[in-house]
Amino acid sequence: MGLQLRQSLKMTQQLVMTPQLQQAIKMLQLSRLELEETILQELEENPVLEMEQAGDVPDSEDNTKTDLEKQLATFENDFKEVRVEENARADIDWEAYLGEYSSYSAPNMREIPDDVNPYDFISTKTSLTDHLTWQWNLSKTTSVEDPIADQIIGNLNEDGYLKADLDEIAALEDVSVDQVEQVLGRIQEFDPVGVAARDLSESLQIQLRQIGLGGSLVEKIVRDFIPELEKKNYQKIARELKINKEKVYEAVGIILDLDPRPGSSYHTEEPEIIIPDVYIYKIGDDYTIVLNEDGLPRLWVNKYYREVLTNQKVVSDKAKEYIQGKLRSAVWLIRSIHQRQRTIYRVSESICKFQREFLDKGIAYLRPLVLRDVAADVEMHESTISRVTSNKYAHTPQGIFELKFFFNSSISKFDGESLASESVKDRIRRIISAEDPLKPISDQRIVEILRGSNIDIARRTVAKYREMLGILSSSKRKKFF
Repeated sequence: MGLQLRQSLKMTQQLVMTPQLQQAIKMLQLSRLELEETILQELEENPVLEMEQAGDVPDSEDNTKTDLEKQLATFENDFKEVRVEENARADIDWEAYLGEYSSYSAPNMREIPDDVNPYDFISTKTSLTDHLTWQWNLSKTTSVEDPIADQIIGNLNEDGYLKADLDEIAALEDVSVDQVEQVLGRIQEFDPVGVAARDLSESLQIQLRQIGLGGSLVEKIVRDFIPELEKKNYQKIARELKINKEKVYEAVGIILDLDPRPGSSYHTEEPEIIIPDVYIYKIGDDYTIVLNEDGLPRLWVNKYYREVLTNQKVVSDKAKEYIQGKLRSAVWLIRSIHQRQRTIYRVSESICKFQREFLDKGIAYLRPLVLRDVAADVEMHESTISRVTSNKYAHTPQGIFELKFFFNSSISKFDGESLASESVKDRIRRIISAEDPLKPISDQRIVEILRGSNIDIARRTVAKYREMLGILSSSKRKKFF
């Protein structure tokens, strides 16, 4: 049978991702900060769009409508522009006023360069590198030692430990290892105490020498028995050193007061500020959902370009085609943002319905919930729910939570009901926090306590949840004194 080429017609149906749908999906999964950046970028590229901050235009019935056509209809209304006509008095010598009442008018601070603004202050947190470099610059140094010190300080991690090999530094600067060790010894005397050590043992020894315990029993334990200290195997330390356990306990008490991360106080990372996308308030017996639109710009279509398209302005066909393309892009963007807000509202409303007991009573009453439950409730696809809940936060009476927090697996109970895994984690946390430090509760004992509360759980599950909570095992939590 020979191969033949022939043409045939065939009708099929398939899903096609239109540019509008792609933009709507992209908007849906953006975080609040990413959405603001996307809007600002579109404002720069699209001359048809205009921005007004929320609150600048008086609220009216039309402005609160979410339907796109009604929203676009508001653009036809002419709003009276409010201008501030009052000007500052011209007869006041503001330079003399500021100079007279400024703290810079002190006799020893009158000489200020012309290019310096005395009212422009920028405060930054001092980093560990800057702090050590400042101390090195105050020391008596040589041209050979300076680059070595730069290499050492520059290779410290955020906890203050040296993560570069001395041989490598010596090769880079073409010096001997002894010279590198000398510079390292000087830096190890700087503040914070224990900085520039190569491991935990060396850092603790430096700190002990600073408080006058060099060569003591405490330093010997730190130097030779770090693994035993981590395992709290104090009996082995006492046996190896041929001393009683009470002396080991005294030494451990001193070691616990030392800082294992001397550089941590100079971390320059700023705390992450979370701005909720949704506010959930309880008013009476019902919960009200309010979308957070503070700071999000309102988008409007420029009146001039609308007049161009209605032939009120004479322009070429090519210009009209360009304006029409930009107008379609602007409308798609506005529709996508409106669709995003409506979807977030509907999903948040559904979550409130499923997790009402949590909102009323706390995390112990968080119920198991999966994406399929909310998707069926709001009649959307699970992938849409997943995009909506990514990087979105809700402010609730119980605190601020990511929307994904409300979706968690279930732990079965003996009576056939189920409990949310987050609730079980919270119970484990509370059980351990109430334990006797001298007799910590084992994972098996936690299993027995939970089963006494009608919760069917395995020991390995308890161990997994404990590790997720950042809690050590019972052997490492135990205190001997």
